[in-house]
Amino acid sequence: MDLSIQQVATLTGTTSRTLRHYDTIGLLPPSRIAGNGYRHYDHAALVRLQRILLLRELGLGLPAIARVLERRSSPEEALRAHIGWLRAEQERLGRQIAAVERTIETTLAGDSAMTENMFDGFDHTQYKEEVEQRWGKEAYASSDAWWRGKDAAGRADWQKAVAILNTDWITVADSGASPDSPTAMELAARHVQWLASIPGTPASAAGGDLKGYLTGLGEMYVADPRFAANYGGIAGATFVRDALAAYAAREL
Repeated sequence: MDLSIQQVATLTGTTSRTLRHYDTIGLLPPSRIAGNGYRHYDHAALVRLQRILLLRELGLGLPAIARVLERRSSPEEALRAHIGWLRAEQERLGRQIAAVERTIETTLAGDSAMTENMFDGFDHTQYKEEVEQRWGKEAYASSDAWWRGKDAAGRADWQKAVAILNTDWITVADSGASPDSPTAMELAARHVQWLASIPGTPASAAGGDLKGYLTGLGEMYVADPRFAANYGGIAGATFVRDALAAYAAREL
């Protein structure tokens, strides 16, 4: 496979200018440059471009994407992690579609009543029962009110910050660093600071069992595929768990 830059732009719906920019910053170099100066891309380059576009869809900026692509995992392994993220997003969008369809049905039937699932898939409410079981109804109510108080821009900024944090965890884990290394401890401190910024979490409550919370949270990251996918899979989640445990033992 050997496609010109114009062919790749048409195939992917992006622009030649964007592809040239990716080359300039070292994110996506062409596989070869023809005698006429045109960039050409082979199969490996297209796989890398697919990963870039997937990560852009997840809200990551170009510097964060570059760090992800520097991981030592094979393209196949990385794409499997992408599949996990995409399936989670597919499930969320499926709930949104079903919710809108129910709204159309009730509207056509002349029923203006709000159904309990009208906004299913639009935010984090699908985790309500799980959060309440783990940390209590007050914890969910506080975090829910905090999230609903954000406007669209605030939510987008928050999601971007979380994506960067997750990417940094993946990068450190793949660097070969020890979970109790200074770099990992610095990242664990950032993770705790992030948890503390969410009202209702044990990390945000004065006098809470932060050490037990971090330990239990780390175990959940490993045990639940939904969370493990945020850190590149089980191996990445295990690194995060061990780093949080080391931080808790050292600092708390």
